[in-house]
Amino acid sequence: MPTGTGEADPGIDADGPAAWPPDPLAARLASDLDGAFPALVTAHADLVYAVAMRSTRDAMAAEDLAQDAFVRAYRALERYPAQRVRDLHLRAWLSRITLNLARNRARDRRARPAEAPLEAIAFDAADAAPRPDEAVLRRESAAAWQARLAALPPAYAMAVELRHVHGLSYAEMAEALGRPLNTAKVHVHRGLALLRTAYEKEIQS
Repeated sequence: MPTGTGEADPGIDADGPAAWPPDPLAARLASDLDGAFPALVTAHADLVYAVAMRSTRDAMAAEDLAQDAFVRAYRALERYPAQRVRDLHLRAWLSRITLNLARNRARDRRARPAEAPLEAIAFDAADAAPRPDEAVLRRESAAAWQARLAALPPAYAMAVELRHVHGLSYAEMAEALGRPLNTAKVHVHRGLALLRTAYEKEIQS
């Protein structure tokens, strides 16, 4: 785990489910870090920035945090043996680095990371069969869902964002958040339930 200065190893390696397929980008990073690293930034910049924004609630601070996260990622990749790089689950790994940096900075400020609104919220049909109200939920304005997301407990908001906006699997989420798999699932389902409850209250009022 990182220290308050953020100098310790920021990463997590291949202790996740063995069923995850190898990541071709991780293989490229293992063989040519400098050549493949721009592709890593391009592929995952939105995810890293979104996690940073939810943790800081400030655009400039989020940009700085995201840049720092990629710097830490590069430094870690320089140190890692090639096989460890090949085994990385990059989305979960980068999310974890960003969250750790945010927590370290918040600890240094003696304050908790704050939430930030999302661009939008998506509901994944893989989690449950579509329900009639979900068709309406998908048509709601982004601004309305930003307000509802901001009202969720931070743990639920982050879980919903990682799962339904950025498409991380539950296993990736658990690894990124440092939580048991079942806890990650519970946080997503409770977050979605709270969103639906808030929506239903609004339309009934």
